[in-house]
Amino acid sequence: MSVSPSLPPRSKIVENIPEGALLYAYKLKKYFPLRRSLKEILARKPPRYVRAVDGITFYIREGETFCLVGESGCGKTTTGRTILRLEEPTAGYVFYRPREGSLKELKKLMGEKLKIYGDGYVDLTEIPSKYFKPLRKELQIIFQDPYGSLNPRFKIATILEEPLLIHGVGATYEERDKIITKILEDVKLIPPEDFKKRYPHMLSGGQRQRVGIARAIILGPQFIVADEPVSMLDVSIRAEILELMMELQRKYKLTYLFITHDLAVARYICDRIAVMYLGAIVEIAKTDELIGNPLHPYTKALLAAVPDPDPENRHKIREVPIKGEVPSAAAIPPGCRFHPRCVALDQYREELGELCTKEEPELIEVKPDHWVSCWLYSKK
Repeated sequence: MSVSPSLPPRSKIVENIPEGALLYAYKLKKYFPLRRSLKEILARKPPRYVRAVDGITFYIREGETFCLVGESGCGKTTTGRTILRLEEPTAGYVFYRPREGSLKELKKLMGEKLKIYGDGYVDLTEIPSKYFKPLRKELQIIFQDPYGSLNPRFKIATILEEPLLIHGVGATYEERDKIITKILEDVKLIPPEDFKKRYPHMLSGGQRQRVGIARAIILGPQFIVADEPVSMLDVSIRAEILELMMELQRKYKLTYLFITHDLAVARYICDRIAVMYLGAIVEIAKTDELIGNPLHPYTKALLAAVPDPDPENRHKIREVPIKGEVPSAAAIPPGCRFHPRCVALDQYREELGELCTKEEPELIEVKPDHWVSCWLYSKK
């Protein structure tokens, strides 16, 4: 298996980036090597990998909320972390268009080594870690766990001041304190003076996540990975946090990569949705189109699993059109990776033959801005 295959030149890929895209990931891969036993080493068996992210391609327009949806373990979080270079990519490109100020800082640090493509894009995968600091202001993350993502030894003021000190924002403590006060007001932690003195354990889950959001936006980023930011919160608080994120998006002109396993949440906040399964994207469409007209059997199964709010059907258990368990990402099935669990395969077996079990379908556009990876549509 080729872990890092040859890819087309970056200059060619940039030509195909859709207009208005802030970020474009092309054939992005992240493989984690498995430890080999002494027996495997002596037998000279090839190394094995967990294919967490397996060659995905997507773009995110400036100012939109793009969702990655799928079961736990499908590679959503790894995708977000790899884009931000919290994990080093195995292969692929991530083109990003930084602001003019950040681009100037990068030019000062890297000189002629910095390659700019097309309309001001840089490839995040080819920028060395030691030069990545200017981009950290623009690329931020909101972590899933509001309990584990904040240092319990620091007061809230210290947590929010830390990124300002690292990036040299605010010459004096008074200047930094004004920034902290304003950002606490923006995330509705009022009065700010009261919250600055508290430790994380003195806050509720929703208040801690607001601090996490404040920390993410305090440097004025333009792209944020929101890694299931409401999944660990009470249902009563989730809508408030989502409303806050949308309000901040309008105010600060933010672009979100929103990661969730909940299609109900995705429908509420997202402009477009990409459905992931076993490290690959199987369907991408605008939110209303994907919810109203799902094409891939896996997307249909996810939608069927969403609880029905109709009180008359509260005792009725709907059958989810899926079978079996999720295979291991270290042993992905040949052909279409969803075929061992696909109910549609039984129905169309004569028509599709051995395509599903032997060849992997490409992600193709079957309608304007509606892409799907399934032989039911690729074969036509």
